[in-house]
Amino acid sequence: MELTKTTKKERSPLAWVPSLYLAQGLPFFAVAMVAGQMFKSMGVANDDIAHWTAAIMSAWIFKPLWSPFLELASSKKIIVVSFQLIGGACLGLVALALHMPFWFAACVVMLTLVAISSATHDVACDGLYISSLTPKEQAAYAGWTGTFFNAGRFISSGGLLLLAGYFEKTMGVVSAWTIVFCILAAAMAALGLYNSWALPLAKNPVSADITASAIARTLKEVIIDFFKKPGIWVSVLFIILFRAGEAQVQTIGPLFLREARNLGGLGLTTIEVGAVYGTAGTVAFVVGSIAGGYFTSWLGLKRAILVLILAVNLPNLVFYFLSTTLPTDLTLIGAALAVEMFGYGFGFVGLILYMMQVVAPGKYQTAHYAFATGIMQLGFSLFKWISGDIQIALGYHNFFLWVLAAAVPVAILSQIIPMSASERQQAELAAAKPAAAN
Repeated sequence: MELTKTTKKERSPLAWVPSLYLAQGLPFFAVAMVAGQMFKSMGVANDDIAHWTAAIMSAWIFKPLWSPFLELASSKKIIVVSFQLIGGACLGLVALALHMPFWFAACVVMLTLVAISSATHDVACDGLYISSLTPKEQAAYAGWTGTFFNAGRFISSGGLLLLAGYFEKTMGVVSAWTIVFCILAAAMAALGLYNSWALPLAKNPVSADITASAIARTLKEVIIDFFKKPGIWVSVLFIILFRAGEAQVQTIGPLFLREARNLGGLGLTTIEVGAVYGTAGTVAFVVGSIAGGYFTSWLGLKRAILVLILAVNLPNLVFYFLSTTLPTDLTLIGAALAVEMFGYGFGFVGLILYMMQVVAPGKYQTAHYAFATGIMQLGFSLFKWISGDIQIALGYHNFFLWVLAAAVPVAILSQIIPMSASERQQAELAAAKPAAAN
């Protein structure tokens, strides 16, 4: 552990926290946002885009199952750097896959590898951050983690879409997206090389108990304990339903912006989508996230939760408005999307705090929070999966009404379920703290 302390003294967290979390954000948004826009440019149908991107993103559902086995590595730094470089290589292979006769299947496979490497990297990334910084430092640099993670959103859905749109016009669609994924690959490789120098070592503890079989036994105990929590199935339902509307809008909304006007869309170019979604939308999301945190801290989760749910879903009215009026003014469209993204950022805080304060507390607090985030991603993927089929069946105009209706069950549920940990969980958490201190 002395080596980690020395490294911390030699390098300020500002030398590595930004690069660490930028490397977390870039591949995530490459899968979550860039891939969908690429497929749209390549002429893939909305339902196929929704199905395959949802399937690819399932890697983030299952990451808690293999995350404990990462403790077998000698340090978290090795895992972080390795998967940054692996992720970069897989992003480069996406660019190569675009030139194959079976390009769609090849891209899906390569993007799946990007997702698996990124999800694995996330686990080690957060573990390195926690183990390398004191609680005071963790709080001090928490804002940097969110800022640079969302810098990945800004670069991906803003700068890279603008670049893709320019090259689509000058070089063609395939060449444009080849360049975009080569840039992403080069960025991840550069971050991996930089972080191989900058990151603290974050050595994993060496113990005779840390074996694959021992970890597997502990994982089994963690899973059983999670599903024995009082009211856990209601909590699972709440987490899944929370993202019902948001998951569908985040999938179909950007495709609606690109869709031809005679097919009910706004007919924006790739450049225009990058301009409105990647700039104003990203800024509004970050501001909304910060404001939502302060709002919930002020009122408390129980009093704030309904407002937070409405904040996530009511701004989706802007898409109903856009699908009704089909405006051509880019400023108006950008302002509407900024409102939607502000509400998304503001309200999403409610789900994070629900998982932290209601679901996670207990004997295995950290592991159970990881499982809750996996369930959260399951909800996102489920509704993302069906969104394309529903949109094709209903059309864009009625689809956005359906999205608003999808928020009703979770809003009702939020008023009848507990918004604090059970007495049993609180007792387990209190018992675990002295043990951790010893």
